[in-house]
Amino acid sequence: MLKYLLDMLGHNKLWRRPCNFYSRMFPFLPFSLRCFKSPEPAIFDDDESIEGSSSYTKIANNDFQRNIKINTYTEVPAVPRTEANLPQISRIPRAPVDLVTVLDTSGSMAGTKLALLKRAMGFVIQNLGPNDRLSVVAFSSTARRLFPLRRMSDTGKQQALQAVNSLVANGGTNIAEGLRKGAKVMEDRREKNPVSILVPPSNNQLPVAPSLSIQGNNGATFKIPVHAFGFGSDHDASLMHSISEISGGTFSFIETEAVIQDAFAQCIGGLLSVVVKELRVCMECIHPTLSLGSLRAGSYPNHVMPDRRAGWICVGDLYADEERNFLISVNVPKDLSGNEMSLLKVRCVYNDPLTKEKVTLEGEEVNIKRPEVAGKELVSIEVDRQMNRLQAADAMAQARTAAEQGDLTRAVSILESCRQVLSKTASAKSCDWLCIALDAELKEMQERMTSRHVYEVSGRAYVLSGLSSHSWQRATARVIPQIVRVSFKPINPFHG
Repeated sequence: MLKYLLDMLGHNKLWRRPCNFYSRMFPFLPFSLRCFKSPEPAIFDDDESIEGSSSYTKIANNDFQRNIKINTYTEVPAVPRTEANLPQISRIPRAPVDLVTVLDTSGSMAGTKLALLKRAMGFVIQNLGPNDRLSVVAFSSTARRLFPLRRMSDTGKQQALQAVNSLVANGGTNIAEGLRKGAKVMEDRREKNPVSILVPPSNNQLPVAPSLSIQGNNGATFKIPVHAFGFGSDHDASLMHSISEISGGTFSFIETEAVIQDAFAQCIGGLLSVVVKELRVCMECIHPTLSLGSLRAGSYPNHVMPDRRAGWICVGDLYADEERNFLISVNVPKDLSGNEMSLLKVRCVYNDPLTKEKVTLEGEEVNIKRPEVAGKELVSIEVDRQMNRLQAADAMAQARTAAEQGDLTRAVSILESCRQVLSKTASAKSCDWLCIALDAELKEMQERMTSRHVYEVSGRAYVLSGLSSHSWQRATARVIPQIVRVSFKPINPFHG
């Protein structure tokens, strides 16, 4: 079984600019709630009209270039023919977004937590552009929409800040109703920008897991990505992780107040730099005797055709400078016909969020040498690195299962065994940064499984945040800075 790595990279540099938002303070503005206390309409089709889209499209068509790069690597450069191995960058404007934030204003958010939530929302509002639209839903015992989808012009930002800063904490927790109302805002829109729902920090137990599939105007059902943040030690990490995983979003564990701004910067920075929509990667065997073994794509939907000659992976959206790495196994039979064999051809199809055009990109053929005599072939570090990441993610999932069953000793042992295996790989021997980060991450998880109390307080949320990061190859907020590098290598669009 030959391992083959597919590396997808999206490019966009427009948002790589310095922005000192960490020290930015958002004052509580005087505000009257009269304009927000009017009865909610039965249908949320009162969203502000989208303007400026045509000018963005014109700029994209005339002055800029958007691209995706496909890199492919074989595990080794050659396989003896007598052997069988079986089972740079342009500056372009970004597309405008529709964003719905669902805020927890229950009584347990009183004090510092609500103040931090307001400050984080201030960061979100100030970094939206005039063509972006925002709607805010607040929930406690019930849920209410503070205002419809509104363009974030100077006036829109001021009104949004006033609405958020007027919130007070009281009542119980009904996040299910909050998410349903947020989904309704998206469903009832008259006009549409790219979609995402963001769930800021909640420190409460979630009563039910809401359904986040909604019905479009054309009758089609689609999912809304939910990016969930668990704050502190008393949130329901398992349920929040489940909601984000099912919807295609991420779950971040915010253990301390100090990292809340980082967590929001990380998530919002990506949402505001989408350069590729609905990306699908297709691969097809070239040589008639070849067949696909497996596709390792994490949580991304994927499929291998019945004849195992072709397959595809649905990637979805890519943020600026994000990478996606997929491990493809190819069954390579004996072949005496030549010194080289063509393995795969890869192409990707995606929608350009600015021009709304469908783009097809063909990658180069993947070939491998077939010498008469076997030699000592060097293993590709790129492939070995991703094999290690997937093996670590599998170990994390197994350790979590053992921990949930009450066997913390076995959970720690699973993680230790994985660390030992990783230490003997080619990546470890070459001091690869990812292998070092994986070992540190596994060690941190071991330390958070030393007792049932430690696991309940922070271990479960930390492990789930790691699993979310690896399954989507997208960063999630956790306490150790170097661990953020484990599953992706993006450039934060708010930093140079």
